[in-house]
Order: sequence, then structure tokens, then C-alpha cells
Amino acid sequence: MAFKSKRKSGKTYDSKSSEPFKISRSKIDLFHECPRCFYLDTRLGIKRPDTYPLTLNLAVDALLKKEFDLHRAKGVAHPTMKAYHIDAIPFQHKNIGTWRELDFGRGGIHFIHPETNLDVYGVVDDVWVTPQKELIVVDYKATAKKTTPTLEGDLGAQYKRQMEVYQWLLRKNGFTVSDTGCFFYVNGKKDAEAFDAKLEFDITILPCIGKTEWIDAILTEIKNALEGEGLPPVGEECQYCQYREEAGKKLREIHAKTKSKKTEGKHQDPLLST
Repeated sequence: MAFKSKRKSGKTYDSKSSEPFKISRSKIDLFHECPRCFYLDTRLGIKRPDTYPLTLNLAVDALLKKEFDLHRAKGVAHPTMKAYHIDAIPFQHKNIGTWRELDFGRGGIHFIHPETNLDVYGVVDDVWVTPQKELIVVDYKATAKKTTPTLEGDLGAQYKRQMEVYQWLLRKNGFTVSDTGCFFYVNGKKDAEAFDAKLEFDITILPCIGKTEWIDAILTEIKNALEGEGLPPVGEECQYCQYREEAGKKLREIHAKTKSKKTEGKHQDPLLST
């Protein structure tokens, strides 16, 4: 896997520019996890190493969107929504395609935060609407666990922040948004007798009550980090920074020893080396 030193969006932060600087939902989460990794990315153009793409998850995501779009076109609820007694239908809007399009900052739903001049954006999986015209943010998740998926633990907290940014963005664009979003979880079954060129899934809808009050504050922190001259702190549990620190320490020790040996060799009596 090749290491890439520049951001895919093509730009690092320039304090002299008056143009709004694009900050994705995932970059906000990166700052929450490790301000220093965020700084390396957005100020210096040094990304974390890429992870392998979850292509099977992406396939499930694409198929779910097609399935819900069929019900969106008809203006009717999906059977799973009925099973969970969710009084809503897939939301029809002229920009729904753009909101769901990952296009390196050009797609998604955007809002320019006036206090920081940050162009905050996120790419939603789906949006439902109630009879009261209240929007429900929906995020698809695909997994294959023995147990029923939950929103417990660090990963669940990350998913919750993701949901809250989407809710915040839609509200900033003038929509009435429910505090409760939904994670549409599909869990691959492993107990089938054979593969037979198909996978079967159990479906679970996990409600998530979002709170968005933290977003304005973290955007201010992000802006201060981008404008600051010093390095932001390392995230408490950032394994990337831990690796970098340990690797750097060992490399400096090896370099010091190598340099010391070269220096000793220069002053050594040539007769003693024969």
C-alpha cells in the first residue's frame, strides 16, 4: 500500500486565504480522536496511512440506497420501517443525490460556519420524513457479528457523533430534524449450511438520540488549532502517535550510535586498524 503525503481534497489550510476551508464530518472526528494527527493532515498535508476499503460494506450500502430509492419514488414506507413502527417514509428532495454523494468536498450537505469560516460537510446515507415534516437522519451499517449490534463502546460513541453532525448540518440548512436518528444495521448470518453465492442478513434498527451542542465548540477548537503555531496535543489513545513516538525514539538512538562510530573512526590511528 503506497503512502500518500497529500490530502485527497488537494488543499491544506492557508491562514492567509479568505476562502472557507472544507472540514468533513470525518475530519471533525479525527480532531476529536487526536488533534495532532488532524494538524498533520490539514496543516502539513500528511495523512494517516490509508486503511483497506471495505468493498463488501460499500456494496451493501449501494444496494440499500437502491432499495430505499424504490420506496422513495413511490412515496411509501420500507417494510422494515413498518416492522419497527416508524411513522415515516424516505424523504424526497431535489438534493438527496448530492447529500449522499462522496465527491471529495463537492458532494454532501454543507454549511459554512460563520464564526470560523469553516465549510463543514457530511455525506448522509439516507433521510426519512415523518407526517409532521420532521426529518430523521439514517445511517447504514453492515457487519457480521454473532451478537446483535449495539451502540455501546468507543465505536458506538463515534457513530453517535457522526449522526449528530448530520443532524446539525440539516438544521443549519433550515430543516426541522428529529433528535432521534436511526442506524439501519444489517448483520451477516454465518449459520447457513452453504454460501450458495449469496449472503443473508438480520436487520436491526437502532435509534440514537443526538445532541449537537458540542459542535460549535469543537469547530472553534479546530480553528484555533489551524491558526496556532504550536503543535496540538496528542490524543490519549492515538496508536498512530504512539507508534510515531516510539519509532522516532529508536531511530534517533540508532542514528546517534552510528554517528558516534563514524566520529570515532575519523580519529582512530590508522596503524591500530591494521
